[in-house]
Amino acid sequence: MAAVDRLAMYDKTEQSLHNARIEEFAPLVKRIAYHMMMRMPASVQVDDLIQAGMIGLIEAAQKYDSSKGASFETYAGIRIRGSIVDEMRRGDWAPRSVHRNSRRIAQAIKAVEARTGRDAQDAQIAAELEVSLEEYHSMLQDSNCSRLYSYEETFGEEDSNIDASETSSAFASPFEGLQREGLKKALASAISQLPERERMVLALYYNEELNLKEIGLVLGVSESRVSQIHSQAASRLKSRLAGWQSQG
Repeated sequence: MAAVDRLAMYDKTEQSLHNARIEEFAPLVKRIAYHMMMRMPASVQVDDLIQAGMIGLIEAAQKYDSSKGASFETYAGIRIRGSIVDEMRRGDWAPRSVHRNSRRIAQAIKAVEARTGRDAQDAQIAAELEVSLEEYHSMLQDSNCSRLYSYEETFGEEDSNIDASETSSAFASPFEGLQREGLKKALASAISQLPERERMVLALYYNEELNLKEIGLVLGVSESRVSQIHSQAASRLKSRLAGWQSQG
């Protein structure tokens, strides 16, 4: 058989394998899209997330290398989530006031904790912001609905067996790589020091992949309260990691 024929047969086999993977893992795209929908504003349509996720799945089928050590499902999950996040980041729908309030909350938490030496409570944060507790909870709700999470927050440690060139800039310096690893460790440490309920919400959401309603049933609180706790945890992490780069 001529080399050209063998190459054509190989390409055809590879394409068949890609197609089979896409068909087999298409339900994974829907599952991830519906899970991520819980953090999106009401204006976002799940079909848009599924469409973006399918692009990630197709890319995963084309680029997967089993020699890297990760299973295809793990690799595909990372690419699907990354594709959805990238698509959402291309259009920032959140009003400027939401971003501004998110920064104010993080600053208020930092100020209260620096002054008291303890975890800032809801009432203390509201007082620092000079708003009512109800208004503070509303700010948290808006912040959580518009939040787009960083790579570490979205994927955790699932990418440990994936080539860094798949997920970072080709121009990243060794120093930037050290910064990234340092930030992961600092983030893990900061999460471990969160108040118990905030830690539990993050664990149930990111590790167990429960949605907000399911977490509410576990904790015995409303779905909106879970959303507030989640947003407050993120703001607390932001406040505690604010000086990380200048210290690193």
